[in-house]
Amino acid sequence: MINVLLADDHDLVRMGMRRLLESVDGLCVAAEATTGEEAVTVCREQDIHVVLMDINMPGMGGLEATRKILQRNDSTKIIVVTMSDDGIVAQRILKLGAAGYVTKGCKIKEIVHAIHEVVANRRYITPEVAQQLALAGTNSQSQQSSFHELSERELQVMMMILDGKKTNEISDSLCLSPKTISTYRTRLYTKLDIQSDVELTRLAINHGIILTND
Repeated sequence: MINVLLADDHDLVRMGMRRLLESVDGLCVAAEATTGEEAVTVCREQDIHVVLMDINMPGMGGLEATRKILQRNDSTKIIVVTMSDDGIVAQRILKLGAAGYVTKGCKIKEIVHAIHEVVANRRYITPEVAQQLALAGTNSQSQQSSFHELSERELQVMMMILDGKKTNEISDSLCLSPKTISTYRTRLYTKLDIQSDVELTRLAINHGIILTND
């Protein structure tokens, strides 16, 4: 039996995932988490084989949770499940040691396949993301390298800004002062050579970090 942890702060997402996964023989949704801290605690206290991890959760978020879980037990397999098919974000999370990366738009059959692949010690990347990874080298080298220069915390703050969260909301979620969040924002502006959230959003759209409905 494969024990799965669902780590996502959206109740409907977790409920839907649980219902679908529990209908699959050999899979057991052993626990749920709504924050990065909860995900780390569950993996410390229970025998979790696979974590389906959202990146943008309250608290430390999926990036830092992935790092902490794998530092303690690198046999735990983490599959990132996110809305973004961006190659830059995928590269960063895979570099941390995640075993898989799928988008929330994929079918349950693909998630089940990904779970079995990572349990068999094979990496699984959804085709759309694999394509972005392949195309990453064809992007503007100066802008691509700038994104890669962001620290994990800067990347985390950037994703929360792109998600529309204000400074106070980000500081509350990350348990950091608003002044510290403003410092991280200034650093990522400098590294990306931009001056506003509007420019950040435009740059993120140009590089596929966030998706539009166009």
